Amino acid sequence: MAAKIFQNTIIQMKDRIEETVGITDDRGQVISSSNLSLIGTTLDDFKDIDFESGIADGEKIFITGERVYSPLLTRAGRLCYAAFVEGTGKTAEEICLLSAIAFNEAKTSYEEKHNKGAFIKNIISDNILPGDVYVRSKELHFITDEPRAVLVVRQVTNPDVAATETVARLFPDDQNDFVISMNDLDIVVIKRLEEDEDAISCRKIAKVIEKRLHEELNIDVKIGISTVSNHLRELADRYKEAQTAIDVGNIFDSENSIINYENLGLGRIIYQLPTTLCEMFLNEVFKRSSIEDLDGDTLDTINKFFENNLNVSETSRKLYVHRNTLVYRLEKIKKLTGLDLREFDHAIVFKVAMMVKMYLESLGGYKQKY
Repeated sequence: MAAKIFQNTIIQMKDRIEETVGITDDRGQVISSSNLSLIGTTLDDFKDIDFESGIADGEKIFITGERVYSPLLTRAGRLCYAAFVEGTGKTAEEICLLSAIAFNEAKTSYEEKHNKGAFIKNIISDNILPGDVYVRSKELHFITDEPRAVLVVRQVTNPDVAATETVARLFPDDQNDFVISMNDLDIVVIKRLEEDEDAISCRKIAKVIEKRLHEELNIDVKIGISTVSNHLRELADRYKEAQTAIDVGNIFDSENSIINYENLGLGRIIYQLPTTLCEMFLNEVFKRSSIEDLDGDTLDTINKFFENNLNVSETSRKLYVHRNTLVYRLEKIKKLTGLDLREFDHAIVFKVAMMVKMYLESLGGYKQKY
């Protein structure tokens, strides 16, 4: 099919260019050419070119004694095709560069309409009907029921258009793993999982992505990880999960850059509550006084108390205060709020109230009475 697409491009160019123009595969075999007799042959001078080193150095033109070549690359930066023009000199070089651009545009246009990556993007964007998923899967010879994870990589600082290519180089198997740019900030990775891979494996993958983007482009990211999808039709929901992981993580776990949807806990529930219900809950919990009456030191004490599983002795040790001092602070909180944090049920209520307050503050614009 690629040969047909390239040949159509050559036909449009043929009347305007006298030189022989064509394109080879990555082994030098001609798949399309304005000289039909060359199709199917292998160009002898192709093997003398060190494309790998030249591509690494950013070269766009390769010259032999007979022809000029210009490479077409995969998303991972590897040679997949090479445009060529017979002859040498400035004119041949310019024609070859322009031909490579035309071939690349034709290739990209075709792939966007027919390749697996475009198909996956349509699925996660809800741009394809469920029934059509099965039809297109068969056309593309796509295995539908393999386990896959969805990772959303959101650029937080120094966003760069090169980020997608940088991430794509980590996943060279572009028939099973997909790296998709969704907008200026978000990159989606659809990763096929092996039988022995799980949430821990996904976290390791996320750490590799984070490290690579920071080292190469100085980009800081937040990465949301979905639960495992067992069928293509589930990918849209998994994409939403990964997005939710980032959004909820930004509110309740802002220090972590990698957030797994499965570990969101109470935050996921609160995130889905109506704001009116949240405000009503806070007003009911803090009847005696406003939560704002609790100063910073008191809130730090509360957080440390929760971190140490409501253990008074351990918390006082971590805070470097006497046990009686901590008890005094807890009594003060009880007097202000009516909640004794040493009691599990009261502690749960207070913890949820703090998280609800964080959620409302993240939304902004609310007149809080608590």
